Amino acid sequence: MSQLDAVLSRIDENLDASVQRLFEWLRIPSISTDPAYAAHCREAGEWLVKDLAGIGFDVGLRETPGHPVVLGRLGGEAGKGASEEGERPHVLFYGHYDVQPVDPLELWTTPPFEPRMGQVPFGRPVIVGRGASDDKGQVMTFVEACRAWKEVTGSLPVDVTALIEGAEEDGSRHLPEFVEANRKELEADIVLVCDTGMWDPSTPAITVSLRGLVYGEVIVRAADRDLHSGMFGGAAQNPIHILSRIIADLHDADGRVTLEGFYDGVAEPPEDVREQWRALNLSAESFLGPIGLKEPWGEKGRMIIEKVQSRPTCDANGIIAGYTGEGTKTVIASEARCKISFRLVGEQDPEAVGRAFEAHVRARVPSDCSVEIIKHKGSRAISLPYDMPALAAARSALQDEWEKPAVLIGTGGSIPIVGDFKRTLGLDTLLVGFGLDDDRVHSPNEKYDLMSFHKGTRSWARILAALAARGG
Repeated sequence: MSQLDAVLSRIDENLDASVQRLFEWLRIPSISTDPAYAAHCREAGEWLVKDLAGIGFDVGLRETPGHPVVLGRLGGEAGKGASEEGERPHVLFYGHYDVQPVDPLELWTTPPFEPRMGQVPFGRPVIVGRGASDDKGQVMTFVEACRAWKEVTGSLPVDVTALIEGAEEDGSRHLPEFVEANRKELEADIVLVCDTGMWDPSTPAITVSLRGLVYGEVIVRAADRDLHSGMFGGAAQNPIHILSRIIADLHDADGRVTLEGFYDGVAEPPEDVREQWRALNLSAESFLGPIGLKEPWGEKGRMIIEKVQSRPTCDANGIIAGYTGEGTKTVIASEARCKISFRLVGEQDPEAVGRAFEAHVRARVPSDCSVEIIKHKGSRAISLPYDMPALAAARSALQDEWEKPAVLIGTGGSIPIVGDFKRTLGLDTLLVGFGLDDDRVHSPNEKYDLMSFHKGTRSWARILAALAARGG
């Protein structure tokens, strides 16, 4: 029996004990957004410190202006990695121990911090409780893989630094500063994150891109008061009409965004990746049908999966204008406002997109009207090189475990700290998660499939071995 086979067998033998350890952690109500739970957040961090120390990590709580960070290392020295001749690969694993609030409490079938085993349709056993999937259960897949390697071989195949924060659900407000202040300790060859999902319950996935964001608000003002539409209609500027033109002109007849230079930095995925996406057969019926739609929108000639993963977007998120109460009130509103967001991909520059959007707006506002544009902080997209050796190693390891090729996917959401890892530490991030679409993350009755937990642990054991074999 190879070392890896022995480790996988140990994971199987330890499954019940692993679940019970997770239950202990899930019982701690570490809600980071509510100051009333600050002591529980610290307790959750302390629990993980004790557990990692039991495996052999040199670990402790590190203070921040908010909730503390768990920082530990097993093997090697801080700042050493495969890039230095003779050194083993060194990975930085990131996760979070805080959880979302549980409201509305009355919709939980059992208390959210009393974890239990349950079942979902087709008899799938699941772990139920707040944090089961986001992110305590996912973090523990990696921790349990490290535990099995240590128990079987006395060490890990790679050096590991673990960085588990306590405020991800509160925007990771102090983590970028922590990363900057501890750059030397956090140096590694690559970052590993387990806070994403699978393609479906039996198909693993690696998230290779996170779309960036530009968000703005537009307020168009015309007359100094609301006007009687019978007296002024047809002669006075109508801010709702102006705003509607601004929004409508953001797309052309083919669904493309019309901002000047908008597609600068947008690259096409390799053809072999597009072939993988075609093989998934994500149709308008299967994707849009469950939400009551059937006609796809957006760029013509693009697959649905491209539209939601690898292409940039523009959407109006809200419009506020005029009289919206019951009955009638025939007025021309004095102002109209909207909220607009752009999801970015590749090398798109948030500042350049913001400037182009402002130019688009101002060009459509008449000279006797005014416009206010409120800009919110933007973020760049994150993407992995498709030919990165560590990506190939992880894909191979996942296929060995799940007996299916791992799908390379993108997501419209964002994990901002991944950008800080790249900008501050110069590290790419492998996002390998085992969550499912029906895990009810952030909702009552959150769950994590037992198979996700078990095979997720086995997957990390394989990935660590594969990274070691490829030298990071």
